[in-house]
Amino acid sequence: MSDALLAPEIDARTRAAFEAHGFMRLLGARITALAPGLCEVRLPFSPSLTQHHGYFHAGVSAAIADSAAGCAAYTLMDPTSSLVSVEYKINLLAPARGRELITRARVVRPGKTLTICAADVYCREGEEETLCATTLTTIMELKERTPSSAAEEPPRGGSR
Repeated sequence: MSDALLAPEIDARTRAAFEAHGFMRLLGARITALAPGLCEVRLPFSPSLTQHHGYFHAGVSAAIADSAAGCAAYTLMDPTSSLVSVEYKINLLAPARGRELITRARVVRPGKTLTICAADVYCREGEEETLCATTLTTIMELKERTPSSAAEEPPRGGSR
């Protein structure tokens, strides 16, 4: 992670937005580091998060990578805005086998409306980390629409 400091109000609003994700709470994911354009999320192993071989399910890796990318982007956005992911690609590189998933997301290119982020997902066993997935995500900023106001409106079309 970067040594650059994040303003306390940006740190607080980004963490609050992450905490509002019911799915991240359900999984047990938590933000462990934030800096401008960067976010790290960790998730401890649980048998309820596995696929049929006992590895973390790929959907779990994808979900925390997506949320970490969104938080990395959110650290650079206007405080009156919210966001949604509009495009997502994941490459699964190795079985996600270990005691913890660690996602490190970064903004690749911030834009006026669209921000491109990359996230790498590592599986940690002891002190060893294995890169198990990498993602590329496009995040759309929703101007003048805070996360709380966005949550009050029912979704229109699609699954976002």
